[in-house]
Amino acid sequence: MTDLQTRVQRITQILDDKKAENIEVISLEGKEYITDVVVIATALVGKHSFALLDTLKTQLKPLGETFYGTEEESEDWIIADLGEIMIHIFTEEHRKKFNLEEFLNSLIHSTPNTH
Repeated sequence: MTDLQTRVQRITQILDDKKAENIEVISLEGKEYITDVVVIATALVGKHSFALLDTLKTQLKPLGETFYGTEEESEDWIIADLGEIMIHIFTEEHRKKFNLEEFLNSLIHSTPNTH
């Protein structure tokens, strides 16, 4: 398996090639969070969300990437768990509504709990 940075670059390149918008990578290494890196992207429309996930699976699985789980009940917010990397694909409206970036950035800037 290639290093984390290479894996993230590959994911963002696939998303960009397939017209995902506003792709953001948030590193949470060393933070008490369920994953090391979160990739967030906006799909053009709901069906585009599923197409992005399908393309990620098609292109990444042959390279040794494991999809431990996906949450794809709603086209408005799809989650793919790749272990150290978590991918969130939102529609524009849901991305604004849930504002995951603000939450994750607050984790980056918080001090560790010493209790």
